[in-house]
Amino acid sequence: MDIDSGSATNDCARIHRAGVDLNGLMSVLGKHLYSTPNVALRELVQNAHDSILRRRLEQGDWQGEGRIEVVGDPQSNTITITDTGAGLTEHEIHAYLATVGVGYTRGLRETGEDAGSLIGMFGLGFLSAFVLAKRVIVRSTSYQQPQLGFCYQSSNAEQYSVEPCEARPVGTRITLELHEQHRVLAEAASLRAILERYCALLEVPIHVAGGASEAINREPPPWRLPVESAVHPLQLHKRELAFAKGFEHTFEPICCIPVGSHEQPDLQGLLWVQDGATYGSNDNRHLSVFLRGMLLDDNARDLLPSWAGFVGGVIESKHLTPTASREALQRDQHYTATRHAIGEALIHGLLKLAEHQPQAWRRVLSRHNESLLGATLCDQRLFDLLKDNLRIPTTQGDLRASDLHVAGVVHVLLDSQDGFETMLFHALGFPVAHGNRYAVLPFLRLWCEAQGIRLVELGSESGNRQLFTPVSMPTSQFDWLSAQLAVNEELVVARFAPEALPMVVVSNHEGQLKNRLESDEADRRIASAALHLARQYTQQITVQAANRLYLNLANPAVEALIQAIDGNSSGALDAARLLKTFKVIISGQAAGQTPADLTEALEGLAQSVQILLSR
Repeated sequence: MDIDSGSATNDCARIHRAGVDLNGLMSVLGKHLYSTPNVALRELVQNAHDSILRRRLEQGDWQGEGRIEVVGDPQSNTITITDTGAGLTEHEIHAYLATVGVGYTRGLRETGEDAGSLIGMFGLGFLSAFVLAKRVIVRSTSYQQPQLGFCYQSSNAEQYSVEPCEARPVGTRITLELHEQHRVLAEAASLRAILERYCALLEVPIHVAGGASEAINREPPPWRLPVESAVHPLQLHKRELAFAKGFEHTFEPICCIPVGSHEQPDLQGLLWVQDGATYGSNDNRHLSVFLRGMLLDDNARDLLPSWAGFVGGVIESKHLTPTASREALQRDQHYTATRHAIGEALIHGLLKLAEHQPQAWRRVLSRHNESLLGATLCDQRLFDLLKDNLRIPTTQGDLRASDLHVAGVVHVLLDSQDGFETMLFHALGFPVAHGNRYAVLPFLRLWCEAQGIRLVELGSESGNRQLFTPVSMPTSQFDWLSAQLAVNEELVVARFAPEALPMVVVSNHEGQLKNRLESDEADRRIASAALHLARQYTQQITVQAANRLYLNLANPAVEALIQAIDGNSSGALDAARLLKTFKVIISGQAAGQTPADLTEALEGLAQSVQILLSR
């Protein structure tokens, strides 16, 4: 009889329930979910915070004070966290406190309730208590049953007991009997430092060490100031700077830029420009992200634009998605939208700063000139804002781009080395930009294109052709000059200004690129596809010399040397030796010369002088 193999397979396949190693799961969640034990305090204070907000949400007639007290006792090695929140019934202790992965706040969200500023999401936070404590005791009285009290006790979160106890004021008190290695956390200074870091933006007042101590979060952030308490712009500016100083531990803030978005109304915060000077691609970005008032990530620098290496900030949002440990952000669509909104806020803030705060704007330009050069390449609005204010490093000091053009031409040197280039451009009398400095070359390309000005890139084929006019000469003369004057250089005979300069050594960037790509090392460091494309370009380059020696045919000394060659003069070799000595001494190490080359040149100079004096 035929058997339907498909039916047989379906009959044999059974659904099995996966087993759970509760001990292993509790160990992972309770001891390995968080990067630091200090997060446990954040989680427990957050639970207290949510309990107070829950009471306001559910007990509509409650007008009491929302308050969280955190008291450490080094003598008994305990920490106690007390709140005036909703409290827990016996059923809620079993259903929420003692059940992993079930959270009351998440339940509200899943039923469509307005969870407001409630923070909890995963129902895992209470487990963190067992990272710190060898025993956890929870005493709670619910607003629903104010005459009853219940006491939860556990030493490992796997087994626990719940017993009736004397009713306390509505709310919850959690006592952590700390492991010995966490004894330092019971000290008031440690508690204050941790909670000021994590809980600075929570709305519910948090008091450390009990009593009438001032709340650590007494001052709301500037963006939460009520509309009716509008302050003078100068006072608001001072408050923003004071807030920024509390989070900026390395640099003095110069100015502040509010963060807000019509597309994301819940996104609020403050950015600031640091006073410490930046150079090139220095990256001192730092951003603290708060989720409904609780610190989620204080190293979220990637939310800031990559060009903003001089910016710090604090933001808060309700829509960013945390990881399970709530110490980092998921890179989802909310993250992308937030990153875009922060970048837009920063650009608009810089535009307004330039218009309304000229003194602060001048400080920003002075401190971060090089970084801002790079920023102009990332956004047209920044380029338009900065193009006439930034300074370019040149052979005549730092100058604005508008001061660089001579007769409709801007010159930039691709390899800004001391030696012939410095002598050449000082002699010519016009400034030349140092193109090897951060962002200078691409910025000048954009600037010249916008201004309709020609850019001459010295060291490139096209740039050199515009400065040096090649001249043809007999092969015999060329070969003799090359043999006597060039050392691992390509000789080019040309005419150029000033006539008093007999020769110039200029880096050959195309040749250097070809040499690098054709080395064995390049095969190991560059992806094969990219290497193939690059070599297609360099196949067109025939000369591989790293440097070019431009010999100035307009120079009287060079002209006399060529005549001496044609006349078979005995002084031709001596003159060539003297010019070669000049080349080595002036170029130094810029053209790849070694100390031995310099020593040989100095010896040649002495010999040439002796020969001249003996005649």
